[in-house]
Amino acid sequence: MNNKLYLYGASGHAKVIRDIVEACGDSVVGLFDDNFDVNEFQDLAVAHHFCGESPVMISIGSNRVRKHLANTLRTTFSTVVHPSAIISKRAIIGEGSVIMQGAIIQSEAKIGKHCIINTGASIDHECRIENYVHVSPHSTLCGNVTVGEGTWIGAGTTVIQGIKIGRWCMIGAGSVVTKDIPDGYLAVGNRCKLIKQINHEMLSDNSGGKIV
Repeated sequence: MNNKLYLYGASGHAKVIRDIVEACGDSVVGLFDDNFDVNEFQDLAVAHHFCGESPVMISIGSNRVRKHLANTLRTTFSTVVHPSAIISKRAIIGEGSVIMQGAIIQSEAKIGKHCIINTGASIDHECRIENYVHVSPHSTLCGNVTVGEGTWIGAGTTVIQGIKIGRWCMIGAGSVVTKDIPDGYLAVGNRCKLIKQINHEMLSDNSGGKIV
């Protein structure tokens, strides 16, 4: 069965999502982008005015932009999972999320809406990933980890079991997180240390909140 969908965002992230869509036997039939200088994407034309086409995958890496679009576009959203990903039948994945090549999501993990679980990332049992999170390539989240809305986990990061990472944080690539991280912090290193507070304006925005 060939399902047809649209992508919102015509940059590098969209190239990977298109590959995943086609690996599932489906097809991308149109793209949209707010940048009027972008008129072509691979072999497809890029439109600049969205008229409610459906279903849509928001193919943009920025967590805050995905949240904005998810809250403003009047459409239905697709969830895209690459065939090589290993997903427990007891895991939950929210609408609009993408699970990329080689990712693993274990039993009773919950992935929110419009998340990116990137190439080779591992989400272990009972992890709770809130909406608009990006878990970058080859990161490992051990069991019972919680990641708050809008947080970006850098490539190759390891988060030990039971850790809670707050909302709208950024965890630097290659970090090892052994202690809880409060809302709105940049944290980096092995072992991970708080560097500075960030994303103040996003912490005051309560729209699009937690997964059920």
